[in-house]
Amino acid sequence: MDEPPEVRAIKEYVRRYYNDATVKVTVQPHTIVVAARSAALIGSLRLNLPKLQAASGTDKRIMLRVG
Repeated sequence: MDEPPEVRAIKEYVRRYYNDATVKVTVQPHTIVVAARSAALIGSLRLNLPKLQAASGTDKRIMLRVG
């Protein structure tokens, strides 16, 4: 199954700026959940959330989770 463009953009952003780190992205009706196993990665993404939002090209709320 093809993934939505927002998911692809978020995964590519994380791979490009965080040394090939991987994240799991889930799309819900009004939110996008980004989960990673590393709390440090999530903390860094939280600081760069506006850039991640712009890179994804969506107006949905982005939630970050460790897990």
